[in-house]
Amino acid sequence: MKLSTKGRYAVMALADLACESKGQPVALADIAGRQEISLSYLEQLFGKLRKGDQVRSVRGPGGGYLLARPASQIRIADIILAVDEPIKATLCKPGSSAGCRTDRSRCVTHDLWEELGNQIYLFLSTISLEDVIEKRVLGRSGQNFIMEHAARLNAEQKAHSDTRQAAE
Repeated sequence: MKLSTKGRYAVMALADLACESKGQPVALADIAGRQEISLSYLEQLFGKLRKGDQVRSVRGPGGGYLLARPASQIRIADIILAVDEPIKATLCKPGSSAGCRTDRSRCVTHDLWEELGNQIYLFLSTISLEDVIEKRVLGRSGQNFIMEHAARLNAEQKAHSDTRQAAE
């Protein structure tokens, strides 16, 4: 799965906003400069983020944007979905029974990629914007589980190999 710049930039911009706001509106030009994102692109994204209830705008002198809720209540999945970024790993159109193959059938691995997209969405739904800015994300994907699983597989393979050698 590839997350486009739309989703990545939206998360980057809201993380910047969360860090820099301190209760005061932040101008998009400031976010654009710090994050090296085009101001016109940010304007488009923030229009969608505002409609998606992730930010609110303040007009007038000293205006800009504020988070619509505390960073602890804003989920990364919600930010990505607010800017119309699908969280999926299949080539098929979401919600369609038609597949990605030329005959409109689903490929044999469709369910695998569909489930991967679901797992990515579930993971991003567990991560708040506060988790990102407080650097509490690394290791949240079950890295210990993966390491334990790999160790168990290695032990099983060794036991299988030992059993085979003893039988010979």
